[in-house]
Amino acid sequence: MPHARVLGRLALASVLACLAVSASAGVSVRTSSTDPSATPFPSDRFTVRAWHNNTFRRVNLPKPDCAASAAAALECADIDVINELDGFSTQPRITIPFTGAIDPTSVNSSTVYLLNLGDTLSLRGFGDRVGINQVVWDPTTNTLALQPDELLQQHSRYLLVVTDGVRDANRQRIDGGRADFGRGHHEYDRDLRDGMRWGWHRNRVVAASLFTTQSITADLQKINHQVRRAAPAPINFQIGNNGATRAVFTRAQLSTLVFNRQTTVAGSPTPVNLPLAALDIVGPTVGTLAYGTFQSPQYMTAGQYIPVTPTLTGQPAPQGQSGLLVQVFLPAGAKPAGGWPVAIYGHGFTDNMFGTTFTLPSVYASQGIAIVSIQVVGHGGGPNGTLLATLTNGGTVTVPAPGRGFDQDGNGTIDSTEGSSVAGLRNIISSRDALRQTTIDLMQLIRQIEAGVDVDGDGSVDLSQQRIYYSGQSFGGIYGTILMGTEPHLGGGVLNVPGGSITEIARLSPSFRLLTALALAPRGLINLPPVPGVPAPFNLQFNENLPLRDESVRINTVPGAMAIQRVLDRFQWVQQLGNPVSYAQHIRKQPLQGGPKPVLVQVAKGDMTVPNPTSSALIRAGDLQDRTVYFRNDLAFAADNLTPKNPHTFLTNIVSGGLAPQVAIGTQMQIAAFFATNGMTVIDPDDAGPLFEVPIAGPLPESLNFIP
Repeated sequence: MPHARVLGRLALASVLACLAVSASAGVSVRTSSTDPSATPFPSDRFTVRAWHNNTFRRVNLPKPDCAASAAAALECADIDVINELDGFSTQPRITIPFTGAIDPTSVNSSTVYLLNLGDTLSLRGFGDRVGINQVVWDPTTNTLALQPDELLQQHSRYLLVVTDGVRDANRQRIDGGRADFGRGHHEYDRDLRDGMRWGWHRNRVVAASLFTTQSITADLQKINHQVRRAAPAPINFQIGNNGATRAVFTRAQLSTLVFNRQTTVAGSPTPVNLPLAALDIVGPTVGTLAYGTFQSPQYMTAGQYIPVTPTLTGQPAPQGQSGLLVQVFLPAGAKPAGGWPVAIYGHGFTDNMFGTTFTLPSVYASQGIAIVSIQVVGHGGGPNGTLLATLTNGGTVTVPAPGRGFDQDGNGTIDSTEGSSVAGLRNIISSRDALRQTTIDLMQLIRQIEAGVDVDGDGSVDLSQQRIYYSGQSFGGIYGTILMGTEPHLGGGVLNVPGGSITEIARLSPSFRLLTALALAPRGLINLPPVPGVPAPFNLQFNENLPLRDESVRINTVPGAMAIQRVLDRFQWVQQLGNPVSYAQHIRKQPLQGGPKPVLVQVAKGDMTVPNPTSSALIRAGDLQDRTVYFRNDLAFAADNLTPKNPHTFLTNIVSGGLAPQVAIGTQMQIAAFFATNGMTVIDPDDAGPLFEVPIAGPLPESLNFIP
């Protein structure tokens, strides 16, 4: 044992000596105790001790001169939000500044990598090694930027290791430089030295950084426990005609159903005829359509964000209650003992509960599956919306149909997603907490179903209290992933065209890239001239010069690109709590509570709304490749060029566009059969045809694959 201790001390001394070697002539890694851009980052140098958090830390980034400009003031506001977090991103942009030029081709997962030093609460993951990807070299600043090759674990410590396998521009090994840990950082120095004890390094270590990742699931886990402890009042269906009648209709009773959507603060509502004919698309399978209300705890403030609470000792507090409308579709025929198995449907961004939801009940009901749905935060118009049901006997029933949007910008109108993102100085949060609040509302809906739902008032439950599933499309697949990762009482789910992060979706999608430009503009980061002939602000464009996954090292030659990359990383960092990629692993690979859930992920090649790389990030994080169904829209378009080039709505497009309707019906049937058999059966929507890979064949798609 003494001999082993001596060898251990010698090994540690050797590593520390490597870090302290002076670089009189060679290139080395720069270090600083005060400037995040002048030292390997992320780093716990830029945190303070916070014992009430899971990480025992809180971020403490320095600020620029906040009075220098409007852009500087906004950067300070961004940092104020970042400094509330208890650690660094689980998908960080890692930057390593050098004293001179390097050979970027020498940078790979053998020469630069991460070593997991374990979960701060359990040491889980200790010793795992993580490679790198998406490498950018900026010769102007001699800075290397890269991404971890996989999602990092929450509230865990990681060691970033740089070795002399990295070569300078003359192909010479880089030097250890002078490790300037700086006075006032003794705790960090000690932690770094302790971290350097672990791991075997093929090349000599010349620089290292220690950082702790943020907590992701703490709030939603605690809120789920709060929801489950409360006994809810039953869903109230006695809401028609000011409470005079139940808002429950047989399909045969309904002649028309009109959603009078509040789209302005003071004007008349906008009427929308709901597509009742879609309920019969595979026959008279839908028996009943009903509307009721229930109370859901609201954790968001009026500013549309959830206040930060200590991730270890704190308890999120509801800011109030909200009465939510639930829409129920019951199958026709005899109800099974214990009620109909039920699928919660999550609608997409800009959609609402009266939109694509209507395309699904006919197929689902044909397999004995009921559907329920609610409005997503910020969707469905203003709170004064109503439904007008005209009956075949000439009667009418008016049902309150409040939306969850509001006039956030004060222009008198209520847009389709207004209120789904944070405005003002905290706008770096974006839709993070709207996604989490919607997840909470669905947790409450599950609790309501478990407590018993009597739709027709006959004293017996109409929805199964045990067989509860989830099916969500697009945005619904995004918050649905969060729900499936944190709600143990779901029996399984199907996520259609999900992806993450929202930052990456907006960056890569032609549909949403303008939203990214609008976020960059006030931060002074638009680095391309406006599009000629296009009115502002639609003419904004930028170039972030980021490679896709597994591409070669990118040499940056675009002025301003590195600053854009840094801000995009900050967006993703703050929004990581609402990023479905963060939760995908908890569906099956690492359940937070209970066992793994039956799951399918349905994605389409060349999706222009939620691009393939963002879906692949979610699938890879959750280890869900064997549960992924891949729709080959390239083959569908080649077979019939009336098929839409953008396949994003392949689940719900039941009426037009080449092969789209048959693809939609087949995809819906796959979901319904999956739920009808408790996740045991996965059919091919195209039978033996070429349009679907069940499961996906070959590697996950990492390029955009758009059809020109």
